[in-house]
Amino acid sequence: MADINDIVLIYADAHPQVFARIEAIEPDIKRGWYHVKLLLLQIPLHVVTWILRDVYINGETFTMEGKPMRLELVESPVVQPVKPDTSPSGDGKDKEGRGKVISLRDLKKN
Repeated sequence: MADINDIVLIYADAHPQVFARIEAIEPDIKRGWYHVKLLLLQIPLHVVTWILRDVYINGETFTMEGKPMRLELVESPVVQPVKPDTSPSGDGKDKEGRGKVISLRDLKKN
């Protein structure tokens, strides 16, 4: 289930429209419904509050003013950590001939 601070992609009529960050999820008076506060990541930034069921927060299609809508949780791609230069030649290139990656954190220490 999408949760507070998660990024979701909002679809309208099966087309991606805008990214949003979930700011808050609070229970509604009706059981099983929630007030979902979304920060729409567009220019200018805009905050909306939608009243949704938990299944809609989880990605099931719902309608708004007759349009099919859907929230899709955005997963960050897995990034492989970069290994420091350990090339024996000291030329700043690895075995595949790629350039050396310089750590800004290490530069700041010096």
